[in-house]
Amino acid sequence: MRIQIEISPDQAGVRLDQIVADSQSRISRSRVASLISQGFILVNHACKRPGYKVKPNDLIEGDFPSPDQQDTKNILPESIPLDILYEDEHILMIDKPPGLVVHPGAGNNSGTLVNALLGHHPAFREKDWDRERPGIVHRLDKDTSGLMVIAKKLNALEFLQKEFKQRRVEKHYLALARGENIPESGVIERPIGRHPYHRKRMAVLDENGRYAKTCFSVLKRFSSGCLMDVRLYTGRTHQIRVHFYDQGMPLFGDCIYRERRFRKKDPIVPRQMLHSWTLSFRHPYSGVRLYFEAPMPEDFKTTLLHLSDACLYD
Repeated sequence: MRIQIEISPDQAGVRLDQIVADSQSRISRSRVASLISQGFILVNHACKRPGYKVKPNDLIEGDFPSPDQQDTKNILPESIPLDILYEDEHILMIDKPPGLVVHPGAGNNSGTLVNALLGHHPAFREKDWDRERPGIVHRLDKDTSGLMVIAKKLNALEFLQKEFKQRRVEKHYLALARGENIPESGVIERPIGRHPYHRKRMAVLDENGRYAKTCFSVLKRFSSGCLMDVRLYTGRTHQIRVHFYDQGMPLFGDCIYRERRFRKKDPIVPRQMLHSWTLSFRHPYSGVRLYFEAPMPEDFKTTLLHLSDACLYD
């Protein structure tokens, strides 16, 4: 469904997601915000944040996914095994395997983490949740493995989302990056936004980008790259992948954010080598600071071993 809204003077200063949601009776504001973030809805032909304050004569245009893509009634509980590291009545901590999609999307209403959550506990089937992402506090890409914290109550969700937004959560990743002259450590502060031509990709944008900060240090060096400890201070979509590509050290196995000639699948590196390694945050009920660590997955170990062996023959 196509929308087109021209902002009048009396609408100036209102949030973009609110303007769009008010024009659509069957779509929630949270769903609108998600569509804006995914680039389905543009302002003056450019991507904006859901919280962008509209201005007089702004032209809002976009395409909502078809009704069958928006239908969440078909998102059913499924018996999908979860690697649970911790669980109480407020939160669930899992180690997500690579290849598991977090929440349903267009034409993909099964086999996701959300389906697994719906099948795991009745708390995720309560009507007050956003049916598409019950309990989802933050997200990992399909092929990124590692730690995710899930809220089991709405007040826990609100608390944890605020903690992430206020940057009180400490997040570290393991990454295998390709490059011969990678510095021992560094800080990358480059704004990130939706790619101007490829809607499903992100890019470093000096204009219309959102502040993003990534810190890294080398744990182990190989002839063709490094094992890195990466700390995220912000949580932009594809942040590590985009920042590392921009700095000339793309992740091994990443077929999107790397030079075109290297975008073919490598049988030795089955996915982008990125793992959510440690996560530290305050418990939403007790306030006690928790710390979790997810062990390196087997495919990561295999790739690491391959790189180590390659060094012996250089």
